[in-house]
Amino acid sequence: MKKRSITIQGHRTSYSLEDAFQSELQQIADRENIPLARLITRIDRERSTGTNLSSALRIHVLEDVKLRCSENTE
Repeated sequence: MKKRSITIQGHRTSYSLEDAFQSELQQIADRENIPLARLITRIDRERSTGTNLSSALRIHVLEDVKLRCSENTE
């Protein structure tokens, strides 16, 4: 697990993710043709109160993988 820093809406924050989750986040950003920072900012803005950023990022990756798997089985 690595701790990473990012600026979100003008303030510095950090999150900790395993390399596999970071790689999946980058792939999502690449598919959406947006910078990784923009994807993380969007996830941060949409996360539930009480959910930390690292957890929100993992949940987003999990939901993306599940959605892609369900689309491939249809």
